[in-house]
Amino acid sequence: MYMSTLFIDKAIQVRFNEVRALTVAICKPLIPEDYVVQPIVDTSPPKWHLGHTTWFFESFILEEYLPGYQIYDSGFAFVFNSYYEGKGKRILRTDRGNLSRPDTKEVYNYRTYVDTHMKELLSTEDTRDPEIAALIEIGLNHEQQHQELLLADIKFILGNNPLLPQFVCNQRSREKINSDECCFLPVESGVYEIGHEGDGFSFDNELGRHKVYVEGFEIASQLVSNGEYMQFISEGGYENFSFWLEEGWQWVKENEIDKPMYWHKEAGEWKHYTFSGLLQIDTDEPVMHVSFFEADAFARWKGMRLPTEFEWEVAAKMYDPVISEDHTLLKIDRLFPYKTNKAGPVFVGCAWQWTNSAYLPYPKFKPPLGALGEYNGKFMINQMVLRGGSFATPFSHIRHSYRNFYHADKRMLFSGIRLAT
Repeated sequence: MYMSTLFIDKAIQVRFNEVRALTVAICKPLIPEDYVVQPIVDTSPPKWHLGHTTWFFESFILEEYLPGYQIYDSGFAFVFNSYYEGKGKRILRTDRGNLSRPDTKEVYNYRTYVDTHMKELLSTEDTRDPEIAALIEIGLNHEQQHQELLLADIKFILGNNPLLPQFVCNQRSREKINSDECCFLPVESGVYEIGHEGDGFSFDNELGRHKVYVEGFEIASQLVSNGEYMQFISEGGYENFSFWLEEGWQWVKENEIDKPMYWHKEAGEWKHYTFSGLLQIDTDEPVMHVSFFEADAFARWKGMRLPTEFEWEVAAKMYDPVISEDHTLLKIDRLFPYKTNKAGPVFVGCAWQWTNSAYLPYPKFKPPLGALGEYNGKFMINQMVLRGGSFATPFSHIRHSYRNFYHADKRMLFSGIRLAT
């Protein structure tokens, strides 16, 4: 079950307002036409994200717990349900880009309607019920996950526009992400505890804290840089099958992959599409938008490997134990990897890091009953785990036990590489 000891008070009311406002702020730079674009099945139109996160509060909370609540539009559940079989029929994911109606103004009206009724619910004594409090906490964390997904989708939408338009004007620093040189940090063999601990919120896939035995290993203090990845390309990394898993090699050939997503070569100079438009690549910044296949091939080319998710968590707790807002804080004017003021290794908050672990349940994992049980458990197959969060991950989600997961060929997320030996 999702964990929360939170009871509804003014603090959660403030947080509800902040989370809902940030989603709207992310969309503010968009023009009307941007809201409905769905270039591929892996993306969702921004308008759909706005509606889906609103439907979540309406369907799981207001319909159940606010007496006399009337659904805004009975057709919206069909439109904005994502994958919850227990909540009835829904449109195919591939059809989300066909939603010219309801128009964007109507979706924003829907958000206002639901927010108004949520604030009514939050002002009642009934919301001191811990069950309602837990559902609201899930709803907020769900929307925060969609904020990062929304940014990834916006970047894909604009990054595949032939004009490569600017989304926001980021004030980028040319300083290195971390002034320390990369070194390899030792971790001794031993039995370590893995998984979420404490009373704070976690998703169900972080639960089932358990012991694992880890052989001694070393892990890089820094992420792989753009400059290092350029060397991989120039030395034929995409042309030599010996670095690639068989499925990855087929993916490279069938899709003619020869560089990370959003990279362009103009007049012999590497550039990449960013939220600020097409820019020259900073060789010191971490490489991003690489698939698991690419991360694994790069590691093999270096004569190294990717860490398992257990190795990553053990090392992160050991070498980067204190998570502060210096690590990551989702801000619209800072949508790029940025320098931290923290000295030493930084494991979290810059770019997601692929691990060499399949996405599987922890011991004694049990999904919650009802539709919310579909949140994580049914996706525990054919996917790989990423750890660490990114510059676009909300700060409250950055914890050592947080598990992200994607199929091995996906590159839209803000994914990077950390090596191990």
